[in-house]
Amino acid sequence: MALDKLKLRIQALRAKTIDNGCTEDEALSAAAKVAELLDRYDLSLTDIEIRKAPCERRSYETYRKKRIPLDDCIGAIANFCSCRVWREKNQAGESRYVFFGLRADIEVAHYLAELIDAAVRSELGRYKTTSGYGRFRHNERHLANASFALGMVASIAEKLTAMKASRDQVNQSTGRGLVVLKASIVDDEFGKLGLNLRAARSTSRTVSMTAYEAGGAAGSSLAINPAVGKPTT
Repeated sequence: MALDKLKLRIQALRAKTIDNGCTEDEALSAAAKVAELLDRYDLSLTDIEIRKAPCERRSYETYRKKRIPLDDCIGAIANFCSCRVWREKNQAGESRYVFFGLRADIEVAHYLAELIDAAVRSELGRYKTTSGYGRFRHNERHLANASFALGMVASIAEKLTAMKASRDQVNQSTGRGLVVLKASIVDDEFGKLGLNLRAARSTSRTVSMTAYEAGGAAGSSLAINPAVGKPTT
C-alpha cells in the first residue's frame, strides 16, 4: 500500500510538471519533493522488508538513435535514486536507459528521467525566443542548442548530487544505516546479472560558452534543501 501511495503521488507530480511543461526550477523542486516521499517510504519499512524486496528493471525509452542531453545527467539520476543504470539499444536501434534497483527507487528514477528530459526541451524552447539566441547565425544554432542543453543538464546533475549527499547525511543520522543497506542489496543483485557493460568513451565536444552558460544559469541561484523524512501535507 505504501508503494501504491508513492506511485500515486508521482503521478500527481507528473501531471503538474511534465504534462504542462516545466522549467528547471520546477523540475528540481519536484525532484526534492519526490526524494522526500521516497525517503519517507524507506523509513516506513523494516530492514527485513528491505532485504526481502526484489530488485527490478525499469526502462526509459529515448526514441532516438543518437545521444540526447539526458546522457550527461543519467548517472546523477541513478545515484540520486540509489540504483544502477546502463544504456542499451532496443529492437529499433534506439537508445534506452535501464534502471536497476529496488522497485520504489526505479519508479522515481524513471519519473526524474522523464521530468528532466521534458524540462530541457521546454527550457530550450524558451531560450530560442531570447535575443541572445537570435544573435547566433543560422549555421551556429545547432551548436547553440546542444551547448545550452549541455549546460542545463550539467547544472541539474550538480544539484542532484548535492541533494543526494544531503539526503544521505540525514538518513545516516537515523542510525539505521539504510544508505549502506540498500547499496549492498543493489550491488549484490546487480552482480548476479552477469552483464558485460562497457564504460562510455569520453569524446571531445565543441561548445558555445555563451549558450552553455545560459543553460546553466536557468537554476543557478536556486537553493533546494528538501526536508527529508519530515511529514508534510
